[in-house]
Amino acid sequence: MTDAFAGLVAAAVAFVGTHFALSHPLRAPLVRLAGDKGFQAIYSLVAFATLGWLVVAFRAAGGGAMLWNGFASLPWNAATVLMLVASVLLVGSFMGNPALPAPNAAMVAARGPHGVFHVTRHPMMWSFALWSVSHLLVSPTSRVLVLTLAIAVLALVGSHLQDRKKQALMGHAWTDWEAKTSYWPRLGGLAKAGAVPWLGGMALWLVATWAHGPLIAIPAGAWRWIG
Repeated sequence: MTDAFAGLVAAAVAFVGTHFALSHPLRAPLVRLAGDKGFQAIYSLVAFATLGWLVVAFRAAGGGAMLWNGFASLPWNAATVLMLVASVLLVGSFMGNPALPAPNAAMVAARGPHGVFHVTRHPMMWSFALWSVSHLLVSPTSRVLVLTLAIAVLALVGSHLQDRKKQALMGHAWTDWEAKTSYWPRLGGLAKAGAVPWLGGMALWLVATWAHGPLIAIPAGAWRWIG
């Protein structure tokens, strides 16, 4: 293992580990010490610092050899579909999500599943996980594996820990919401996601995949087929 790759692993562990630590065991004592706004400032500072370290370490690690042919049609087509689903989930996750900080979260949960929550109660987290899988499919190098694994662990383990935290904060309101929804995605629920998540998700998908061209000179998504 080179020093650069070891630095990438250390940055990934720090990025994920500090998020978990600050969101759970350290949250209460830091809030008592610094107050809500002080905690938010600490959390943001640590998050941006570790993310910056991760970005710098990722670039320093270099490209490396591909574990399989990421430019083949199968991984690219699979990644394209996954990113579209991820975009729909991400857009829909902002619409009546009881997991987001809000004073009316219990009321939102009591309404039952709607939109992308027919798919999963953690649409935002699963959108990040799908992003990780899709990018690993088309760029299967060691450094991308470390980066995408870090994002996926943060999203999927984080959503499980979020369930536990919400159970403590919201009690029956959250456990009832859990009983009506699923942690694991139910793809059949995409048909019930609604027009806004689908239209917004497709717009996000088109813009994000188009941006790959000017940013990294690699056409992605529908733009690869058009090109």
